[in-house]
Amino acid sequence: FRDVLTCVCPGSKMVTSAKSSVPTVADQAAAMQLGQCAKNLATCLAELRTSAQKAHEACGPMEIDSALTAIQTLRSELQDAMLAAVNAQLKPLPGESLEKCAQDLGSTSKSVGSSMAQLLTCAAQGNEHYTGIAARETAQALKTLAQAARGVAASTTEPKAAAAMLDSARDVMDGSALLIHEAKQALISPGDAESQQRLAQVAKAVSHSLNSCVNCLPGQKDVDMALKSIGEASKKLLIETIPPASKSFQEAQSELNQTAADLNQSAGEVVHASRGSSSELAVASGKFSQDFDEFLDAGIEMAGHTQKKDDQVQVIGNLKNISMASSKLLLAAKSLSVDPAAANAKNLLAAAARAVTDSINQLIMLCTQQAPGQKECDNALRELEAVRGMLDNPNEPVSDLSYFDCIESVMENSKVLGESMAGISQNCKTGDVSAFGDYVGSASKALCGLTEAAGQASYLVGVSDPNSQAGHQGLVDPIQFAKANQAIQMACQNLVDPDSSPSQVLSAATIVAKHTSALCNACRLASSKTTNPVAKRHFVQSAKEVANSTANLVKTIKALDGDFSDENRSRCRVATAPLIEAVENLTTFASNPEFASIPAQISSEGSAAQEPILQSACSMLDSSTHLIKTARSLVINPKDPPTWSVLAGHSRIVSDSIKSLITAIRDKAPGQRECDSSIDNINKCIRDIEQASLAAVSQNLPSRDDISLEALQEQLTSTVQEIGHLIDPVSTAARGEASQLGHKVTQLAGYFEPLIKASVGVASKLKDHQQQMTFLDQTKTLAESALQMLYAAKEGGGNPKASHTHDAIAEAAQLMKEAVDDIMVTLNEAASEVGMVGGMVESIAEAMAKVNHRYFPCAFARQMTKSVTCPDELGALASQVTVDYSQLAVQGRLAAHTAEPEEIGFQIKTRVQDLGHGCIFLVQKAGALQIIPSDSFTKRELIECARAVTEKVSLVLSALQAGNKGTQACITAASAVSGIIADLDTTIMFASAGTLNAENDESFADHRENILKTAKALVEDTKMLVSGAASGQDRLAQAAQSSAKTITQLTDVVKLGATSIGADDPETQVVLINAVKDVAKALAELISATKCAAGKAADDPSMYQLKSAAKVMVTNVTSLLKTVKAVEDEATRGTRALEATIECIKQEMLFQSKDAPNKTTTPEEFIRMTKGITMATAKAVAAGNSARQEDIIHTANLSRKAISDMLTTCKQAAYHPEVGEEVKNRALMFGSECTTGYIDLLEQVLLVLQKPTAEQKQQLAACSKRVAGAVTELIQTAEAMKGSEWVDPEDPTVIAETELLGAAASIEAAAKKLEQLKPRAKPKQADETLNFEEQILEAAKSIAAATSALVKSASAAQRELVAQGKVGSIPANAVDDGQWSQGLISAARMVAAATSNLCEAANASVQGHASEEKLISSAKQVAASTAQLLVACKVKADQDSEAMRRLQIAGNAVKRASDNLVRAAQKAAFDKADEDNVVVKTKFVGGIAQIIAAQEEMLRKERELEEARKKLAQIRQQQYKFLPSELREDNN
Repeated sequence: FRDVLTCVCPGSKMVTSAKSSVPTVADQAAAMQLGQCAKNLATCLAELRTSAQKAHEACGPMEIDSALTAIQTLRSELQDAMLAAVNAQLKPLPGESLEKCAQDLGSTSKSVGSSMAQLLTCAAQGNEHYTGIAARETAQALKTLAQAARGVAASTTEPKAAAAMLDSARDVMDGSALLIHEAKQALISPGDAESQQRLAQVAKAVSHSLNSCVNCLPGQKDVDMALKSIGEASKKLLIETIPPASKSFQEAQSELNQTAADLNQSAGEVVHASRGSSSELAVASGKFSQDFDEFLDAGIEMAGHTQKKDDQVQVIGNLKNISMASSKLLLAAKSLSVDPAAANAKNLLAAAARAVTDSINQLIMLCTQQAPGQKECDNALRELEAVRGMLDNPNEPVSDLSYFDCIESVMENSKVLGESMAGISQNCKTGDVSAFGDYVGSASKALCGLTEAAGQASYLVGVSDPNSQAGHQGLVDPIQFAKANQAIQMACQNLVDPDSSPSQVLSAATIVAKHTSALCNACRLASSKTTNPVAKRHFVQSAKEVANSTANLVKTIKALDGDFSDENRSRCRVATAPLIEAVENLTTFASNPEFASIPAQISSEGSAAQEPILQSACSMLDSSTHLIKTARSLVINPKDPPTWSVLAGHSRIVSDSIKSLITAIRDKAPGQRECDSSIDNINKCIRDIEQASLAAVSQNLPSRDDISLEALQEQLTSTVQEIGHLIDPVSTAARGEASQLGHKVTQLAGYFEPLIKASVGVASKLKDHQQQMTFLDQTKTLAESALQMLYAAKEGGGNPKASHTHDAIAEAAQLMKEAVDDIMVTLNEAASEVGMVGGMVESIAEAMAKVNHRYFPCAFARQMTKSVTCPDELGALASQVTVDYSQLAVQGRLAAHTAEPEEIGFQIKTRVQDLGHGCIFLVQKAGALQIIPSDSFTKRELIECARAVTEKVSLVLSALQAGNKGTQACITAASAVSGIIADLDTTIMFASAGTLNAENDESFADHRENILKTAKALVEDTKMLVSGAASGQDRLAQAAQSSAKTITQLTDVVKLGATSIGADDPETQVVLINAVKDVAKALAELISATKCAAGKAADDPSMYQLKSAAKVMVTNVTSLLKTVKAVEDEATRGTRALEATIECIKQEMLFQSKDAPNKTTTPEEFIRMTKGITMATAKAVAAGNSARQEDIIHTANLSRKAISDMLTTCKQAAYHPEVGEEVKNRALMFGSECTTGYIDLLEQVLLVLQKPTAEQKQQLAACSKRVAGAVTELIQTAEAMKGSEWVDPEDPTVIAETELLGAAASIEAAAKKLEQLKPRAKPKQADETLNFEEQILEAAKSIAAATSALVKSASAAQRELVAQGKVGSIPANAVDDGQWSQGLISAARMVAAATSNLCEAANASVQGHASEEKLISSAKQVAASTAQLLVACKVKADQDSEAMRRLQIAGNAVKRASDNLVRAAQKAAFDKADEDNVVVKTKFVGGIAQIIAAQEEMLRKERELEEARKKLAQIRQQQYKFLPSELREDNN
């Protein structure tokens, strides 16, 4: 599988390059062939990738065994090579040389090390899939290593060296085979500590063998000997007493200076030799170790001359630093010689050489007593010599400075250098030696800064040349890890050094903390960027290990800082070991080639562009060196006029060099020259398109006969697509990547000439003049938007600090994207009209290669159905399918990366790619059908393709849902909690009515502990939910399911507790149930917030909402616990209820969403709700004055409901479609104002309960006035919503009339529905009539008409009563008339409902879905409800009035119609029963069985009949309780 991917990746790059080259090929035939070949290759690669994925899925577990077999084969090959070497028959293969094989071995050793580190991580995590991949990669790297080892052994002339190389390579193979075997065993038991320990031990052994193998390379032994020599020499520094000096101070000083110069020069030679042959490195390292030995002896001699113990310790400390820096220089040189292509290896070597120079300078400054100013000049000269290497071959970045940072650095340092040169000259004249030394030091620092900036600027200039190939940033920066590793190791050595002072310990601790923090941040970033789950976990785990070991070390450092005892130093030494090991392991893992940066390749044109900068910088360094040497002699002898003129000459050359350097850097600004050239190119293209447009207007546009329209359209499409792909890269480069700007604008401008040619060609082939002008105008718009983009890009220049240009760049990019979209739409429409689908197929294939974001492809199925039912729309639909699939593919890979477990992600990718293949076939068939619309075979194929695509869409959806387990669980849990809240509302209604009775003699105390325990469990679930949002989908699903289960248990136990309180205390019951309802509502909000926050970053706004919801949840659970504890305490339960209500109302306001509600309501309903607020306010004031706990509880319960209803109704009324924006805002504002005022009132009541003074009680009136004022405003707002038609919505008469008219309307609607119904068509048979359905429909229609007339008559009778004064419009006896109105209303509703049921039963019966018995029952119910309506009207009516007479007639008509329907239905049922023939079985046993079955059915039916009668009796008894008194009496 990895081999396939290795082939697919460069293949995909080749396809991309070929497609981007097609528009620029002048030869039409060659261009078409290249384009076709690119398409074919892309299709083949896509199929290869899909097949490989399927094969990998099937054969993945076999990779470990395959790797083991491969390694064992390599071992036997090496064994054969050893035998050949012993017999002097081992010969190098063609193309092999010692240098090449040595470099291959060195670079491969790193690959082997990093792949083994990955293997260890995968095995430790128990990930079989990635362990197999890592094992395979290890085997491949070992294959290269074995070939290189054989080549080195065959090319060397020393038999011992060849044998040692092959022997060590064989040891590597043995160890690797054992490592993979142990990894396989670790997978079987992932958590087994013993197997993990064995794995780590084997890995260390393999690492040791690998180092031994590398050390067998030519030249490496010499470097190792030099390192060993430096180590041996450094042991001289460990002696406790420095021997007395054997030479005079002047001799010792002179010798130290000389050996320092020699060592510095040797360091430069090592740097140079490491880039050459192995023999050169061997000589240079040997000389370096010899010079180091001499320098060390001179340093120890110098230490013998120091008088003070502290000075002596400082000298020895500096010598130790030089020893460490020298060792690191040799290690860096060794590393570079082994792998010259390693990222940043040259920079690391240069840094190591500078470290040697700096440490030498520190020692010289400390030890020598020279003539004034001499030390400073010598140090400066050494520093300049060390930085000169930066200018030798700047094909790697010198620092992380951007181009514009380089310019700033050059300007700042040149200013400092100018001041320093003036100071040097001035202080030479005045003889101020101290100031002279300071100026020399600052000049040296400025020159080093100038050199570094010049080197980096020259690198950026070379890279930015369009012919150069820019490098790419890797996942991690190896140089950062290497520097951090080096700094941490040095700091740890200083920590454990017995001679280190307290200040040095603290300094070392600071360095450790700084670099470990940087490493942890780098790991966090790498973890977020990588798509490899094993690497992601490894980076996170490594960061934890580094952080934990740092924390342990810091503890020991604090103890050491308090007491510098040997015991504390020993603890500190022990604590450094885990940190160094963790950092080493992390650095090894980070060196994996998978994470490495790709270095830039600078072209010869780029190198030529670097020359002016490099020449100016070299000239500056040379003249500065001469200037410092001259100043060194002048400060001793300032009276020498010829030397002054030499100094002035050098100073002038330095100034001229810096001026030329600044000019060269500014002139070579990346991208500017390319921007100018591209602007000229596009201006020329715009002129060409304008000429073509003029020709088209005058109908003189010559047609191109050398190429077909289809070919031109394909050319134009590919060109526009390539331009579209470059918009974002150009925009990004213009805003902050100066080195990329030249590349991108050159590419962009290169497409406009072929664009214009293709566009004019297409226009010339079109017959429609309007279409011609559309193509040309859109092409011109695209060219003009590109021109605007280039002007903005040139001004931005890639400078991230030029923020004033960024908006213009973004705007130009947006305009250009719109222009590209417009021309692509026109092209696709034109192509699809004639059945050309090549572009669409290519788009789908391109999208398949990208497969990135969660997207649910529900639009696909709709397109599939339409494509086979509307052939005329095939072109547009195929285009739509292409767009839809592109969106799905763009979003698919991220869904795959975030899915857990990894198998689901793999499944998503595979299924999305399968869907892509299906879409390609579908679009191709659609194109074929458009060309030949009458081809029935193609139509069938299209239908098959559509069906296949629909199936694949469902497979993608199922995979997405499987990877989205946590979110699905959150949705299910939210639904369950919503049901619980609704159930609690019902329970509150029963409790308020006093019907929530205890079933036995249990008390609340029996349930208290259970409630408390369950509530605490819910708090734990809350924590799991919050942590689950940041964890995987499995954890989230588990947390959501657990919380839903716990809230169900909690509501059950609280309901049991409330029931045990008894129906004689309903208010306390309601308080308790409200408390658990608040918890359920908070949990619903928390689950919703968790669902939104799942998988988001820690700083995402949704995570803050999650934390806020969790706080509310905990608050509400705490409130429930307090309520539970206060239930049995009569003195405090009212206060507790009030506190809970205040908190609930505040949360109600907090969670009020700004979205429109699902339904709206009328202003009348809104006004009715405000009356609840008025009543609750009065109760609250009264409760505050009485201070009785019972009143307080009642107020708390009433307030909660009143405010909740008001807020809901206010929002529903405000969002009514007929309500204006101003009135809506007023309603919402005063609703909020009313709620705030009411909260203040309740808080004042609470205050009165705690401090019942007269002053506090007076405040109640003020608070209630504020609420009353808000209610008045709300009523006025409602009046504004309603308009001029205003009635009292509480008037029972108005309610009665409204209900009657509504009932009449519903009956009329049902009647109209019946009129439209027709009986089912049945096959005619000789012995059947077709009369029954007709009879049913006619009878039902007549019943509907009669009931409509009845309800209208009842409405008229009611109006007559009002007119006669028997019922007042605002009744004097509101209770009595209200009761009558309620009776009339309920009767009218019953008539309407019964008629509706009848219509449904008639409809169902006609369609054969319902029995005649249901129809008969419905008709009888109509008759019964009619009788109730008549009774309700007769209660107060005049029996002889016209309205009453009409009412009686209408009632009789309903009764007659119902009887007719019942008779027809009964007759039909009877006829049907007659027609039912029974087939009697003739066999004896069968006959007996038939009789038993018939008897069984008869008994069952009798039992069902009895149960149905009982049920009907119960229903009537329940309904009877709610009937008004008039109806009950009459029925009696």
